[in-house]
Amino acid sequence: MASLRELAERAAELRLSALRRVSRSVFRSERAAGLRRLLLRGRATDVAEGLDPDIALMLVLAGATGNGELTAATPDKARRHMLEGIRLSEEMPEEPVDVRDVEVTGAAGLLPARLYEPAGDARLERGSRGLVFIHGGGWVTGDLETHDTLCRRLAIHGRMRVLAVCPRLAPEHPFPAAVLDSIAAFRDVAARAESFGIDPKRLGIGGDSAGGNLSAVTGLATRGDARKPALTLLIYPATDATRTRQSHTTRGDGYLLTRETMAWYMDHYLGGADVSRIDPRLSPLWEKDVSGAPPAIVVVAGFDPLVDEGVAYAERLQDAGVPTELMRFESLPHGFALMTGIVPAAMDATVALAKRAGATLG
Repeated sequence: MASLRELAERAAELRLSALRRVSRSVFRSERAAGLRRLLLRGRATDVAEGLDPDIALMLVLAGATGNGELTAATPDKARRHMLEGIRLSEEMPEEPVDVRDVEVTGAAGLLPARLYEPAGDARLERGSRGLVFIHGGGWVTGDLETHDTLCRRLAIHGRMRVLAVCPRLAPEHPFPAAVLDSIAAFRDVAARAESFGIDPKRLGIGGDSAGGNLSAVTGLATRGDARKPALTLLIYPATDATRTRQSHTTRGDGYLLTRETMAWYMDHYLGGADVSRIDPRLSPLWEKDVSGAPPAIVVVAGFDPLVDEGVAYAERLQDAGVPTELMRFESLPHGFALMTGIVPAAMDATVALAKRAGATLG
């Protein structure tokens, strides 16, 4: 006989399945075209300013269902909420990928990790390009499951092995635990790159949002290593914890990632400690000298409160002579790489950045 927990899990899966069917119908069905036009009236100004219509529809639905804000949640509830939201907006890639759970060494012990390798006719030779991937989620949420589809797409379209790593999360492990874990994990993977089938000279590090922050910090911390990153892939990264850039005002409300949400994440990450907001381990934009940093691809979204600090970090790297490519996706919001199942423009952008990362790694 099924336990109460098993019954609850089945009920949750049925609810998620039903929500997926409804959301796909609203976004794709010809019969729902009139409903889409009606719903989009409330975001007509945003669409006129260049916001992707599918994103606008997604924002309307998020507001209608109360799924757009996390600040009233506990960290555990926020983690469940994030995973459920991604399962609604993502779909498993059709291309085959071999996936294997592994462990890497963090600053205080072993960390869960997952290796992704293109499979079938796309199988890679040993000594391929590779990417250590650090997931986003405000240093509080996110794990191997939330970013599973994104890592698969990076492996498929970047033609590389991707090793996703889970640093310790706040508030259980506040700053700088995730920083120390990310640096230690990259160094461990770099030291053992050959055992994962990766050429250490073509090993990069990357991540989205908070993971982009940790990747930027790791790139700076390891720039003098014998086996340093060949690339930092920074997908809408958080680079300036002062949160004073103009886009925090112009894009700080109504586009999923809000000023309130960012404050909630930061409060949990710092855990009440007296940490300077310009500590470069927290705000890599404030690093005094970024020369010698790894080559970078910085990805920004036009409807993201972090867009200005992402651009500013790219410009700092460029001014220091670091080979840096800035990829701008003006019609998309923060988090678009986890919306590819219902937003074609998000899929196109994610495929494009994966291909550029692979090409840059050589």
